[in-house]
Amino acid sequence: MAARPEITQQVTRGVSRLFTELNWSHVTEMPLRSGRRVDVMALDPSGGIVVVEVKSDMADYLADRKWHEYLDFCDRFYFAVTPDFPRELLPGDPLCGLILADQYEAVIAREAEEARLNAARRKSLTLTLARTAARRLTLLLDEAGGLNGLPD
Repeated sequence: MAARPEITQQVTRGVSRLFTELNWSHVTEMPLRSGRRVDVMALDPSGGIVVVEVKSDMADYLADRKWHEYLDFCDRFYFAVTPDFPRELLPGDPLCGLILADQYEAVIAREAEEARLNAARRKSLTLTLARTAARRLTLLLDEAGGLNGLPD
């Protein structure tokens, strides 16, 4: 069974709102050079790279075992699920944090243990995140008719 897109979208929205509150710059559907795409990647105020894997339900989690590959691309890794997700299914690995979210809000229910990236990978990911965000903003502004009316 495939992921439930409406729930994935709602959880992602809640995570985005949480990261905005925390002053973490984030991008959804962030491509990696491995060819994979993470659900959410964020840069925290100290420059730490955070990756979030959103799971819409139990079937989505059980069908998808690629999350281990994301650990090489972040300092902290979180699963984000709805509050009623069966948490006992998620790994107890201290490298895996937990975010509970709906479309309105999210909370970090379990902090992820930090595993610091090396400097070269951190720089590469930070630049990729910045370039991806800038490219997406440019596309949105172009669709909206340009820069007129934007605050400085």
